[in-house]
Amino acid sequence: MAGRGAVIVIVAGVAGSGKTTVGRLLAGRLDCEFEDGDLLHPAANVAKMHAGVSLTDADRWPWLRVVGEWMDQRISAGSSAVVACSALRRAYRDALLDGRPDARLAFLEISRAVATARLAGRHGHFFPARLLDSQFRDLDPPGPAEHAIVIDASQPAAAMAAEIISRLGGD
Repeated sequence: MAGRGAVIVIVAGVAGSGKTTVGRLLAGRLDCEFEDGDLLHPAANVAKMHAGVSLTDADRWPWLRVVGEWMDQRISAGSSAVVACSALRRAYRDALLDGRPDARLAFLEISRAVATARLAGRHGHFFPARLLDSQFRDLDPPGPAEHAIVIDASQPAAAMAAEIISRLGGD
């Protein structure tokens, strides 16, 4: 990213795609702050997901506003940062990117089978594997007009982080 100013990278994708793992690696390599967007959910959203209930747009919009506010704080400070956020629908991604020209989207594309296998091995997270179907149902994959960095999420996390860095620098 030589010659680039501060940038905010949104690492997006369904549960199990590696958003948090890749986001942490990416932030470490870029020497910037990382935030797991899951930690920005209000308690009611966490309780709902923990109970196996899918979130609705009414649940997600206030959370997405908080994610956007977190991004704006870093942008105002001139600081690069990475945030993991599912951003499943185009409208969500548009809301996070609109008016933030220094924000970029890296979307981790994964098959249902690989995501299911990863979630089966994940413990201690409030998102139960049984909600994965709802994520794929709600998913609106990024199209060419979004200029997203789409990454094959079946590869190792280190390779995904390296590819994101390479593609950020190649804009």
